[in-house]
Formats: sequence, structure tokens, C-alpha cells
Amino acid sequence: MGMPPPESGYAFPGLENLKSDIYPTISASSNPALRQPDKVVLITGAGRGCGRAMALQYVHAGVAAIFLVARTASQLDEVESSIKSINSSTRVYKHSVDVTSEDAVSSLASTVKEKEGGRLDILINNAGGGDPWTLITETTPKDYWSTFEVNVKGPYLFLHAFLPLLLETAEKYKIGTNVINVASIGAVSVRPTASSYMISKLAVQRLAEFVNAEYGDKGVVAVGIHPGGIETELSKDVPALKGLLNDTVDLPGGFVVWLTATPRTWLAGRYVSATWDVEKLESMKDEIVSGDKLKVKMVV
Repeated sequence: MGMPPPESGYAFPGLENLKSDIYPTISASSNPALRQPDKVVLITGAGRGCGRAMALQYVHAGVAAIFLVARTASQLDEVESSIKSINSSTRVYKHSVDVTSEDAVSSLASTVKEKEGGRLDILINNAGGGDPWTLITETTPKDYWSTFEVNVKGPYLFLHAFLPLLLETAEKYKIGTNVINVASIGAVSVRPTASSYMISKLAVQRLAEFVNAEYGDKGVVAVGIHPGGIETELSKDVPALKGLLNDTVDLPGGFVVWLTATPRTWLAGRYVSATWDVEKLESMKDEIVSGDKLKVKMVV
């Protein structure tokens, strides 16, 4: 498989400005400009991979509290241990939650409000799922639809339950709050056999745009991100991706911390990739805003 097509945005900042691993500008352990004291962060899919890396980078950024959400409790124990080895004063809350359960997510929102006095600064919808890549007629309907349940219903339920806290925090503290929906380059691509994954990621990308349209003027900055080509439990067994998953989990870990370190309202409602060098991206701000780029559109 060659380079992704231009409309995928893969090389948007130029091939020379693509990254595959964390670098000083987005490394919270070396860049003091990324520090975010007092903030409260919630990450779904936090037990491993990108979610775990994001949590650790936020600890390096000095956040006050992190809510770790995943289905497997034992994974969260390990992440908590790693967090405490970095900063023992970070408040850590672990919750084993089915992200597709309305009752479970609603109950979690009540817990977050109780534990942190109604404060939530950053919501990262990272939990994702996928069924085997195959032709539509060869898929299993139950598994196919399950991908949409995790990738679309899950983020929707968390937005439904936690946007009130994000809005309350923005109003109370007079600051911007953040929603990061982990989408994929698949959201802006079409590849045979990957329809359930790519369509669901397109939906979650568009969902970030709707959050911005409805709540952007109230202090919530919503962005959809491609985390990079990372080998995860979801992707490692997909034959079509062999040899393409060469980015590290620390790359999106640092990228999301950079995204939320200061109000980046110029990226609200847009698609961005963790592989894009952030200094180059910032230099393209006027081009992005004036051209209304990095949004899902039909060309006519």
C-alpha cells in the first residue's frame, strides 16, 4: 500500500513535517509551557495504548486529577501505579465502565461531579472498537453494528453526560474546556473491507464538529484527532495494516496535552493528526481559518 491519497490529509503540513514519536515541543516532561495545574481530565479507553499514554503525559503536565475509564479493571491498576511513580499527589479515580451503557455512563457523571466538585476540564473519547475487516456481504451484522455502538454511541453517551460539567467548569472558572474525540485517518478515507470502522470514525469526527457548533460559544473546544499509525490490540491483526503502524503511543499522548495546554479555538470542530508537527501547524493557522480547512465537506 502506497502513501494515502491527498484528500486523507496525511501530508497536510508537508512530508518533512510529519512525526512518528513524541518530541520536545509536545513532551510535558520537558516543556513547561504544557503544564496544566488544577485541571481535571477524564479519558476513556485508558487501560492501555493511546489512552494510557495520554494519562501519563497529563500527569507530567501536572494536572490535579485524572479519571481513568476502561472495561478491564486490572489494566487501570497498572496505569494508576505508573501515574503514582511520576507524581504521587495526582488524584486518580479508576472506573470499569461499559461505554455503551447509558446507566453506567450517567452514574459515572454523578461520581465525577461528587468527587471533584463539578469540575471537568478535559474529556477524551478514546475508547474504540472494530470488527474484522472484510467485504460488507461477508460481515457479521451483530459484530458490524457493535463497532458503531462503541465508536459512536459511546462518545455520544459521554458527551450527553459530561458536557454539562464541561460547561459548568468553563463558566465557573472563566476558562476554555476541551473535548477530544479520537477519530482516525479512516474518517476521511475509503478503503474496501473497512466500512464499519471508517464510517463510525467519520461519525465521531462529525460529532466533534457538532459539539463545536452547539457549545463552542460557551467555552468548549471540540476537536477530532487521528492518533497516528499505532499498533494496538485493535489494529495489530489487520493484514492490510502490516508495515504501516510505525508511530508510538507517546505521540498522541503528547499531542493531546499540547492541544489543551492553551485555548486553541482556531482548531475547534476540525480534524487534526498527531503526526503533524505542531509548530508547523501553528504557522498554518491563518491558512486553516481563512480557508475553513480540516473539516468534513463535499466538494462541488
